[in-house]
Amino acid sequence: MDDITLLARALRTLDDKLSNCNRCGLCQSVCPVYGETLLEGDVARGKLALVNNLSHEMLADPEAVRDRLGRCLLCGACHDVCPAGVNTFELFLAAREIIYGYLGLSPVKKALFRTLLPNARLLNLLLTAGLPFRKLVMHEEHNAQDTTQVPLLKKIAGNRHLPSIPGKTLSATTGAINSPAGKSRLKVAFFPGCMGNMVYTDMARACLKVFDYHEVGVFFPQDFVCCGLPALTSGEIDGFRKSVMHNVDVFKTGTFDYIVTPCPSCTITIRDVWVQRASAMPFAYRDAINELSAKAIDINAFLIDVLGVRKPQGGNRGRKIIKATFHDPCHLRLSLGITSQPRELIRMNPQYRLVEMEEAGRCCGCGGTFTLNEPELSARIGERKVRNILTSQAEVVATGCPACMMQISDMLARRGSKVTVRHAIEIYAEALERR
Repeated sequence: MDDITLLARALRTLDDKLSNCNRCGLCQSVCPVYGETLLEGDVARGKLALVNNLSHEMLADPEAVRDRLGRCLLCGACHDVCPAGVNTFELFLAAREIIYGYLGLSPVKKALFRTLLPNARLLNLLLTAGLPFRKLVMHEEHNAQDTTQVPLLKKIAGNRHLPSIPGKTLSATTGAINSPAGKSRLKVAFFPGCMGNMVYTDMARACLKVFDYHEVGVFFPQDFVCCGLPALTSGEIDGFRKSVMHNVDVFKTGTFDYIVTPCPSCTITIRDVWVQRASAMPFAYRDAINELSAKAIDINAFLIDVLGVRKPQGGNRGRKIIKATFHDPCHLRLSLGITSQPRELIRMNPQYRLVEMEEAGRCCGCGGTFTLNEPELSARIGERKVRNILTSQAEVVATGCPACMMQISDMLARRGSKVTVRHAIEIYAEALERR
């Protein structure tokens, strides 16, 4: 089947999915991008109109179409309020796949998504080999967020304050884990995600501590790779498939009840996106994807809804009370419907008092590659989030997403703020250490 036939089929599929949009414009009230720009092309209704005429627009000015489709955080807020239930997340992913497939990706992005991210050994080798040169390119900052800047990569990273990169990945530090279930009678496959394995390793280790405390068996091999979402959102379907198939092969080597992740984007990718694209995978992987996807669950929901953990008896034993607020990640709140569980975990640490910020559920402006492609717009959205954090007068802002942690840390560092950023699971794990 030739490329033109495949393109025509993909466009027809999009047409079928667009029929429910009645152009009511309710998405305007919740879109973080439209809230900053007030441009019709930046809201879901405007993008759906673009997608509706994609074949013509793509031939007339494909770069402009790519740029407009890229100005979306894929947060899901428009889908959440849409009275017709239009699945904008899936629609925009499909449209990006078409336009990026038409234009092609740069050699750098192809190498990243097709060669590096699907290859755990190569990625670990490059991180280890680059460690001696880290101080040459990174300027470490002594602030509450423990961030760095990369002057030599200013064209890519801009003026961002990035999280410090550990000397080793989590998997290189822990080695392969395959522990049996204890009193919980449950065993999980722990999928830390790229950020948990390579950047926020302390957060990922907190997850392992929690599993150990509750006597949950853990299957954690050393060769999990990216879930595939970054490749897919960039229109790189081959890199996405490579990552999925690699991870499925790894999962097949273990026996477990759940796949637990501390990253909601990884959770929805394994639970929903893998299934949505299973038909495009080799036949041998389809049944395995459906079986594995049904086991995917966020760690907050696993602890509260499955394990049924409850607040321990006792107070803070004279320790200083820390005021914390919580930012709801978009994929955690909107895609997974999880809001109360991480808050319950924070309250289980008697040293913390939870206070709610205004607009706790509004996007922080990260959106994965959005923050790289639209740095100024991402920062404007993030600044609104930081204002709400500071107004709450919290000393700690907790969240349930590593990407949100990175974005909020960057914005707080720009302000010179002393507010620290934590994952909810880290706060809960601290309470277990004190029992």
